[in-house]
Amino acid sequence: MDSKVSVGELRELVARFVSERDWEKYHNPKDLAIGLSVEAAELLELFLWERIELEKLQGELAERAKEELADIAIYCLSFANAQGWDLSELIKSKVRRNEEKYPARKYRGRARIP
Repeated sequence: MDSKVSVGELRELVARFVSERDWEKYHNPKDLAIGLSVEAAELLELFLWERIELEKLQGELAERAKEELADIAIYCLSFANAQGWDLSELIKSKVRRNEEKYPARKYRGRARIP
């Protein structure tokens, strides 16, 4: 559960998985960025030629989307691990910058940015 597992615990889980396979040598910024992009494209590919009008995914499509989303998160964690970056701090900092850039009072309910 998200509320019971910390980002740090997930980072350790991914780091252990990578270490047990001696894959650190392959975890350079370029290759991790490419892998992240490929996994994001695989998530997007699920919707190619599909007509989806649901608010929530269901069935096999939902299961496949979960797999791809997990792959994306694993690459994000791997990238942070390889660079020694604190992913939690990066996210908090980016949200703060976005709050300044897109104040809720001005952008509430707007899907497009002028």
